[in-house]
Amino acid sequence: MTEPTADDLVEVDDVALMLEPRDGMPPVVEDAEALAKAVERLGSGAGPIAIDAERASGYRYGQRAYLVQLRRVGGGTVLVDPIACPDLTALAEVLKQPEWVVHAASQDLTCLADIGLHPTSLFDTELAGRLLGYPRVALGTLVEEVLGFRLEKGHAAVDWSTRPLPRDWVRYAALDVELLLELRDALDAELRDADKREWAAEEFAALVAAPPTAPREDPWRRTSGLHRVRKPRQLAVVRELWETRDRIAERRDIAPGRVLPDAAIVEAALALPDTVEELGSVPGFGGRATKRHVGTWFKAVEAGRAARRLPSLTRPGTGPPPPRSWASRDAAAAARLAASREAVLAIAAEHRVPAENLIAPDLVRRLTWEPPREITEVTVAAALVAGGARAWQVALTVPALTASLLVGPPAPDADAGKS
Repeated sequence: MTEPTADDLVEVDDVALMLEPRDGMPPVVEDAEALAKAVERLGSGAGPIAIDAERASGYRYGQRAYLVQLRRVGGGTVLVDPIACPDLTALAEVLKQPEWVVHAASQDLTCLADIGLHPTSLFDTELAGRLLGYPRVALGTLVEEVLGFRLEKGHAAVDWSTRPLPRDWVRYAALDVELLLELRDALDAELRDADKREWAAEEFAALVAAPPTAPREDPWRRTSGLHRVRKPRQLAVVRELWETRDRIAERRDIAPGRVLPDAAIVEAALALPDTVEELGSVPGFGGRATKRHVGTWFKAVEAGRAARRLPSLTRPGTGPPPPRSWASRDAAAAARLAASREAVLAIAAEHRVPAENLIAPDLVRRLTWEPPREITEVTVAAALVAGGARAWQVALTVPALTASLLVGPPAPDADAGKS
């Protein structure tokens, strides 16, 4: 791989700050001819392919990819505009066999799949960092700590649907894949030294095999601040406002929060205004754009108030209740959960891996709320596998979790009820 030159770097606090891509600024591929040449270069390269995507979260509706960055030894860096080049069939063909190197794959795989790009195998540098016990696993942090280079950053949250893309943004995007292959090799060596390479392989394979994310049931329940809404009629108003906002946002291709903030939806549900004028005085509805469409929002409020189908205060079909209520609802389950959490934390500390990567917290909650009828290591292992746990996770946690599930409820307080 090409080493950074003095022209690409500057020393800052004894760390080499990378200012420019080593091979110069790559042009953004914006037409079929340029795409064909880029695909040919990538196809003539060797080894894994680093890949990243930029979205316009907070600006546009959905999670569409507005730029795809790729880098391969012998092929250089390629930046593809998937809006200008909607047919990425040839690129998808080149990407079928090589291992993808991605940072935080769970954030990018969905939007890449939406444009027809699917990995056969991958290496996730963020997940590798987690398994190795690095306390901070952002790309810039890992590159600095592992490779000794600091990337020029600062444009992560910009509107990537902007055209043409400013030069500084293009530089930022190119640098995101500039050292990803070197980072992969260094982390891979560390995983092998720590006897964690098989763990990582199982995690990476699970990412590749994961089915497309199913649509959320009642997505309006993710409205920020919904915990303040405690009446079914008010929840119905939240639902109507959220769904109205979502239709408008999709039609206008704008992020829902820019159409109407979550906070405004919650305030309207709590206030239950009787008139358009009253709604206009609710916090969040006084802005110029919001006020102009206050009649539309009031119709949604009216629909919620008149709804015959009122939503439940509890989210249906989501598994165990919140753990804070377990002690009063099922003392034995609360004791099992406390013991299981303590066991998981101890194992995680012993192996220098975050507890949430050792075993999914939701899986632990489900297991302790409703354990197998017969609690043995075999039945607990089967329950973990059914819940999506990987073999390495099962091997590390089954003995301790089995013991935790056999913990009884706390003994009654002998002094309870005495004055």
